Amino acid sequence: MKTIQEPAREIKVRKEVDVLVVGGGPSGITAALAAAEDGLKVLLVESRSFVGGNMTIGLPILGFLGQKGNQIIKGIPQKFIDRLKAVDAASEHRPCPLHMSLTLVEPEAVKTVALEMLMEAGVEVMFYSFFSEAIVEGDELKGIIIESKSGREAILAKTVIDCSGDADVAYRAGVPTEYGNAEGGVQPPTLMFCLGGVDTEKLRLSIAEEPRTYLTDFIPAEYFGQNNQFIVVGLRSLIQKAAEDGLKLPVERTIIITGLRKGEAWINMTRINGVNGTDPESLTYGETEGRKQMADIQKYLIEYVPGFENAYFVKTAPFVGIRETRRIGGKYTMTQEDVLSCKHFEDAIAVASYPLDIHHPQGGGCTLVWCGDCYDIPFRSLVPQNIKNLLVAGRSISCTHEAMSAIRVMAPCMAMGEAAGRAAKQAVRKGISVDQISVKELQDELLEKGAYLREYVEA
Repeated sequence: MKTIQEPAREIKVRKEVDVLVVGGGPSGITAALAAAEDGLKVLLVESRSFVGGNMTIGLPILGFLGQKGNQIIKGIPQKFIDRLKAVDAASEHRPCPLHMSLTLVEPEAVKTVALEMLMEAGVEVMFYSFFSEAIVEGDELKGIIIESKSGREAILAKTVIDCSGDADVAYRAGVPTEYGNAEGGVQPPTLMFCLGGVDTEKLRLSIAEEPRTYLTDFIPAEYFGQNNQFIVVGLRSLIQKAAEDGLKLPVERTIIITGLRKGEAWINMTRINGVNGTDPESLTYGETEGRKQMADIQKYLIEYVPGFENAYFVKTAPFVGIRETRRIGGKYTMTQEDVLSCKHFEDAIAVASYPLDIHHPQGGGCTLVWCGDCYDIPFRSLVPQNIKNLLVAGRSISCTHEAMSAIRVMAPCMAMGEAAGRAAKQAVRKGISVDQISVKELQDELLEKGAYLREYVEA
């Protein structure tokens, strides 16, 4: 590869803070709120013009409830949902036979409400700022370099929380990372889009009354007879018929998510195999190909699926939804066996229940495997190898490709963010590195603040 030599230069230090959060998605929001709770100087850096991440692309939040119907994600994530509900921008946590639970949220309200909460908590938010490089001295992370319209600048911090979703900070700091499965394949991304004018009642009743015609994966037809807002996963026979008629559809299943607004439906059916979410050319291909796929998907829905006869295009999600990129090497690597055995950890900082959910790197299929109850996420999986003063929260924690498919959904990521924020606060208050904190004190604070941990932790 051809290279050039970049001359050395002095970089202006723009800010010095106690806790720096990189990335304003579900985990970043809760991390910043937790870290700022008792007055620390907290800065959240986000490359886009809004916070919310994947909560803003039309997806429901999955995972607030466990496989036995109990609520397992509470604390700050629940407070956020409560604030959304206060402005009619979130649903109840709806049990779902396939996804355990789904919580519908209004994407635009997410941006506003999350920003309001951050401002109220005293978190400083800086948009339009791209993480560029890690500042490392020996084995200690001292801060980061950002790039913006103002050029290249430094931000120094006592503790950094990487909520980029892609382990950007950890990777640049020299933490070992893994990418994809054993062959390097990653779950493909999806570019969500929204249709209006959908008769969701007709869709619902068609499925409820004609279950044999409209086969839905794992979800009993009775479910659709009882829920006015819902998610459809299946209708494989309709997709097969459309494909036989010449439509090019990239998936084997229809995935429709009804919105909170009447007649609104978000479509989770584009599928762009082979996209590397850490490479700009590959991401550009993903956006471009996703938009191409929308035409036949929309035609399929209007011509084959009940309730879509008068549907019309409303909007595309603001960015392509990435399911998988880098994962860090941490003090402990979560595995598929940990998930499926419902494993307890003494250093548990969150509880999850979402199944293994692997969208195959090739083709249009998907594999789901449930554990039957809940499993813990250990603090050690948030702590990277080799580098001090850094925590990672969200889908890029230390785990295998298979385990990542379970912990990647938004409710567990929010719970991890809260734990990381509280751990960072403890480290700053005590003047220690985050890998030296008292996990017992962290667990006690999580419980005191309303988070959920399984009973053995409380004992």
